[in-house]
Amino acid sequence: MRFASDNTSGAAPEIMAAVVKSNDGYDRSYGADAAMGRVTALVRKVFQAPQAVVHLVATGTAANALSIASHCPPWGAVFCHTHAHIAEDECGAPEFFSGAKLVLVPGDQGKMTPATLADALSRTGEGGVHGVRRGMLSLTNVTEAGTVYSPSEIKALTDLAKARGLPCHLDGARFANALVATGATPAEMTWQAGIDVLSLGGTKNGCLGVEGVVLFNPEKAWELELRRKRAGHLFSKNRFLAAQIEAYLTDGLWLRLAAQANAMGQRLAAGLAAQGATVPDAPANMLFPLWSPGTHDRLEAAGAQFYRLSAPEGRERARLVTSWSTTAADVDAFLAALQP
Repeated sequence: MRFASDNTSGAAPEIMAAVVKSNDGYDRSYGADAAMGRVTALVRKVFQAPQAVVHLVATGTAANALSIASHCPPWGAVFCHTHAHIAEDECGAPEFFSGAKLVLVPGDQGKMTPATLADALSRTGEGGVHGVRRGMLSLTNVTEAGTVYSPSEIKALTDLAKARGLPCHLDGARFANALVATGATPAEMTWQAGIDVLSLGGTKNGCLGVEGVVLFNPEKAWELELRRKRAGHLFSKNRFLAAQIEAYLTDGLWLRLAAQANAMGQRLAAGLAAQGATVPDAPANMLFPLWSPGTHDRLEAAGAQFYRLSAPEGRERARLVTSWSTTAADVDAFLAALQP
């Protein structure tokens, strides 16, 4: 009953097999491997973006920090949600690598709105030389609250940024889960909705450890490549990263893995609600239920793993995350342990 994070799951068998196969023989280093060429072709096909460029790194923090550094000047402001991962969970890496300032934009359930973004944009960059300039927009999908932006919601926000001449980034650590939850295509959720650069998550959804920085503006490709090297994320044996992403994107594996995680998330949400828990909107694989006092202790005594969060008086709140490897039996065992 491991629901603390999708990071706690192992790697999908197809990913492991691809890595083992890539270990045979020799190949060129530093991203010149044959698999990397196939990954680029796959990304262009999957995203319907023939000019797209992809660079691989090992962590989501690296993908986000390098995406931001290559698109925002050090005197710029990065507009992101108050509880965005880049704001709360990356130890200042986006600011360190870019020199930019994060400007936090509020919004219920992890999602900024056109109104809150417009307000933040109007209050930034108006102070002459003494204040930061407007730099770029960064969104997260799935959000840190477990909610999901639709492509139209993304476009409503990027339209505001584009009107100010700002590039737009999407933190897609759980991008596949967002696609499955909305039924959108990769193109519809990215460049067609105004996204210039995507942090394409793999690690949370069945990969060993790989994320892609997908650039829909190839003019930034060389700068990002230099920044990746300078940040220590240019792997000499890049083929082991490329093998993961190649298998991940081949024949829809990434979407099947995300569909399993989401289905188990929805099974869990329905079961929680049936037992009286309050479950905020969470259409993907991350839930934040509220339940009665004593539930945390009872579940942990039964062997369940999850994160305890602050809650209103008289209630308890948890974070529950399902993964590609979560089974119906796992969910049902958790729900059984939930009963007094």
